Amino acid sequence: MQVREFIDCADVSDVLLVRDVELRRKRDGAEFLRLTLGDRTGSVPAVMWDGVESVRELCRAGEAVHVSGRYEVTERWGGQLTVSAVRAPAPDEYDPDELLDGPAREPDQMEADLRQLLQTIQNPHLQRLLKLVFGKDSPVWASFRDAPAAKRYHQAYRHGLLEHCLTVAQAVGALSPIFPGIDRDIAVTGALLHDVGKLEVYELQGDAITMSDRGRLQSEIPLGYYRVRRAMERLEGFPPDLGEAVLHIILSHHGSLEHGSPVVPCTREATLVHMIDNLGGRLGSFDRLEKQLPAGEQWSAFDKALGGGAYFAARADEQQERQAA
Repeated sequence: MQVREFIDCADVSDVLLVRDVELRRKRDGAEFLRLTLGDRTGSVPAVMWDGVESVRELCRAGEAVHVSGRYEVTERWGGQLTVSAVRAPAPDEYDPDELLDGPAREPDQMEADLRQLLQTIQNPHLQRLLKLVFGKDSPVWASFRDAPAAKRYHQAYRHGLLEHCLTVAQAVGALSPIFPGIDRDIAVTGALLHDVGKLEVYELQGDAITMSDRGRLQSEIPLGYYRVRRAMERLEGFPPDLGEAVLHIILSHHGSLEHGSPVVPCTREATLVHMIDNLGGRLGSFDRLEKQLPAGEQWSAFDKALGGGAYFAARADEQQERQAA
């Protein structure tokens, strides 16, 4: 049974991936585990109340475990799996690819789309900058292709950063000709590079994402700014005003000071990238919530990223079709 197929009062005996784990204590001082388990179809919160000491080493983020328990949907907790037993799975009990979350498009297809988009950049200086970062032999590209876009809210999986930045850049490229005064080359370049600082923020082990010490201490925007600025300084004759235009997009893409940008968007290109980046993140949250939604449910719980619940009208139809089958 896949996570997306879990229904209320279902007995579960499956191999799932540990995406997050936290050791907590009950009021009487006894330890229990609060987990996030999942497969490619979604994630489920889980709790293990007893026998924690014997399984603590098995329940590590990024590890596959065989769990037995009962899935229940309650008014207070929503859908949750109460785990009664955990053991190491045998190699023939699961397919690792079925456990890893990932983008809807194949990575090779996204790379091909990126290469096609890069060919549309006309400015020779921006061509050189993008080749330095995204060239097939670039060490940056090797990391960028696999990196996640976030730890939790959107595209929090391998290849998520490529998916997010490519989607934002494609939308920016399509909209740039519609609005007068926008330099498409600058806008698309800024869109492709706006989240490059996340390469130093998130660390990926299997399907488990953690934040690095550098990411916690400096955050993604300063790390991205200095990475791109150093790349520009390596390119002889790179125009300073062109560099300022691209770097301003990186610095301002969160849109406001309270959201972590040291400056607000002050150019057309930066404003466009911020708006599309925000849209991409919010729509990515719908994808995340739909994967977590119990079978047959149409509304998600309150989500901080959206500021409310998400509605999926088609989910009831899917449930009816499965029951009819």
